[in-house]
Amino acid sequence: MIWELARGRRIDFRQRVQVMGVLNVTPDSFYDGGRYSEPAAAVERALSQAEAGADIVDVGGESTRPPLYGPAAEVPAAEEGRRIVPVIEAIRRHSDIPLSVDTVKAEVARQALAAGADIVNDISALTHDEEMATAAAEAGAPVILMHRRGTPATMQRNTHYDDLTGEVAGYLESRVDHAGRHGIPARRVAVDPGIGFGKSFAGNHQLLRRAGSFSVRGCPVVVGASRKSFLWKPVGLTPDDALEASLAAGILAVIHGARALRVHDVKETVRAVRLLEAAP
Repeated sequence: MIWELARGRRIDFRQRVQVMGVLNVTPDSFYDGGRYSEPAAAVERALSQAEAGADIVDVGGESTRPPLYGPAAEVPAAEEGRRIVPVIEAIRRHSDIPLSVDTVKAEVARQALAAGADIVNDISALTHDEEMATAAAEAGAPVILMHRRGTPATMQRNTHYDDLTGEVAGYLESRVDHAGRHGIPARRVAVDPGIGFGKSFAGNHQLLRRAGSFSVRGCPVVVGASRKSFLWKPVGLTPDDALEASLAAGILAVIHGARALRVHDVKETVRAVRLLEAAP
């Protein structure tokens, strides 16, 4: 699948695995909250990710961390837009790298797309805001749709599934179909099984090993496991200690069919994935 973007750019999921650099312009994200909340620091981070080989930079202005790290603050659309729009505009002055906006709010998505973002990464899979599908369709923007159970505050209260793979795949298929009914064809959709969002330790590992199972309607699979607690908590480490585990999780997902990785550590991930791709 190829996404054609503005200014003649494209994202080709067939050619190679796409590496998405995480850029949290928030004070409270679980791993890097506060590091890039100032526009100048955020822009510098985005440019360094591009230089390190990122295919996409994913800009988010609202934390969705689980309660393990303390409650995430709900951010009004006006504040979320205030955080991300100047950053996107500034990145655009320096780089043509594809940008995704990580938001569940149509108003924020519209602002971000107008400022120069290309893709909408909606962790609610177009369920939080009924106007989101219209906002993306009107802009001709590709979307990333994720499976989650509940909200960031409640998602880890129930992590039991009778058939985790089947239920996640079925949900994603229904959301891809929903997008299609609202003007976003499947060829402009990627799907994310939602590692860490309402999943158990074993469930997260199952999603990695079955990543390709979620390629519903032919949509490429995005996996975001980077620095999450299932990689470090069981062995008594911290998010700062989780680089090696994050790389291992990413490679495992790619081996099993993922076509994009959303990561904090772009340089290391790019090197690991490109080595894998170069193997005979």
